[in-house]
Amino acid sequence: MSETLKTVVLNDVHQQLGAKMVPFAGYNMPVRYSSDLDEHHTVRRAVGIFDVSHMGEFRVRGPQALDLIQRVTSNDASKLTDGKAQYSCLPNADGGIVDDLLVYKLADEDYMLVVNASNIDKDWNWISKHNTQGADLENVSDQMSLFAVQGPKTSQALQSLTDVDLSAIPYYSFVQGTFAGVEDVIISATGYTGAGGFELYVPNEHAKIVWDKVMEAGQPYGLKPIGLGARDTLRLEMGYCLYGNDIDDTTSPLEAGLGWVTKFTKDFTNAESLKQQKEAGVARKLVGFLMDGPGIPRGHYELVNEAGEKIGDVTSGTQSPSLSKGIGLGYVQTEFSKPGSKVFVQIRGKNQPATVVKLPFVPGTEEA
Repeated sequence: MSETLKTVVLNDVHQQLGAKMVPFAGYNMPVRYSSDLDEHHTVRRAVGIFDVSHMGEFRVRGPQALDLIQRVTSNDASKLTDGKAQYSCLPNADGGIVDDLLVYKLADEDYMLVVNASNIDKDWNWISKHNTQGADLENVSDQMSLFAVQGPKTSQALQSLTDVDLSAIPYYSFVQGTFAGVEDVIISATGYTGAGGFELYVPNEHAKIVWDKVMEAGQPYGLKPIGLGARDTLRLEMGYCLYGNDIDDTTSPLEAGLGWVTKFTKDFTNAESLKQQKEAGVARKLVGFLMDGPGIPRGHYELVNEAGEKIGDVTSGTQSPSLSKGIGLGYVQTEFSKPGSKVFVQIRGKNQPATVVKLPFVPGTEEA
């Protein structure tokens, strides 16, 4: 299997740093360098750098670019101004989700879509199929590296590497500028941790110099490289969905709590049936829950009511490093979805009590 795995440009760098490498979304990726716990706390308290170059990037350009994006995504991309990004999803024709993604407006008639690594080919085929008006589509995934520098000390750690005022970039906004001596780096105030920070889109040929300079500049601030293990616990504490776990081809954006990125002010794939679903109400909802006592929930564990009747399934779960308690996401029958509702997680044959809570589990920092 390892022969068919793709590698990120800095694969050798991660191995030299002592990373444990694992197959993930078809790539050989660093899962941890030290320990998941240490790396998690580094991001929450200081600053860490993730290599997430396995993510996919598509450029959409030309007079038909916005029309295509509007038709395939659920959010309203016409609201984007230059330098703004938007979270969205690609609905399928059956009520589910092809993928969740970010839409960046680089300039008029020039957008970038950032998609999940495991879905690059699927998304490319889906968007291409709907490109009936002739927008200029380009898959630049293999040309770009992506580094997520995350944590409350990110702005301080990175400011010496650019003339761009990092503290002035609002959440979900970005600037294209010179960074670490490299021109036209996209410096985006986005991330998947809730700890604040930036995502840096860099051409592959400059990836190593940017990584090395970030590592050096961040050293006085306690910056460390962070793997996918901590990325998962960090996103879970925020209640962020992971495609393939919490959302997939069978989950509706409305069930998944993504109604806020599903705008019926425009027409898009399957909009009519999703609108009907919204009006009728959904039968199940994605919720966050906190274990009342011991026990760590895991994906595919059953959720039951007090009588032991199945009411849903866990989609993601872990021991929260910040709370030192088990936390999870899962779909439950709507009547059990209100915060304060009691549910039980079947762990090794026992029904362990948990309470549905309002997300996020841990307060997030919206700015770096």
